[in-house]
Amino acid sequence: MNRGKRATLVAAAFSLGVMFVAGCETCAQRGTAVGALFGAGIGQLIGRSPESTLTGAVIGGAGGYMLGNETDKRQARIERHHIREETRYVAVNITNSNGSISQVRLRRQGVGYVGTRGEYYHHLPTEDQLRPVYGF
Repeated sequence: MNRGKRATLVAAAFSLGVMFVAGCETCAQRGTAVGALFGAGIGQLIGRSPESTLTGAVIGGAGGYMLGNETDKRQARIERHHIREETRYVAVNITNSNGSISQVRLRRQGVGYVGTRGEYYHHLPTEDQLRPVYGF
């Protein structure tokens, strides 16, 4: 095959691969696509036959999927932890004497709430209860 045709085929394959990867939503999908593309290329370089190209694509896709899937699992764990952390906090707005608003972030602890200065409230405090501590 002459150089011009080979360059055209390589460019076309690369372009199709990029379009394929761009449509992936998860890391597992991207890992599968990238792994299959690289595996196919390596298989072709090593074996120079359609069978070796296909074998490389399958092995690369499987490896890419496993790595991408683990990344998806790790991200899901992080997101679940972040959501749990966010539900442990409540923000209460206090209107100050000059009309400005201060926001106080309270952390849920048991049945009560703890302020940023360490004070404990047995129930969600009102704006009037927080103003002496956080307002002006």
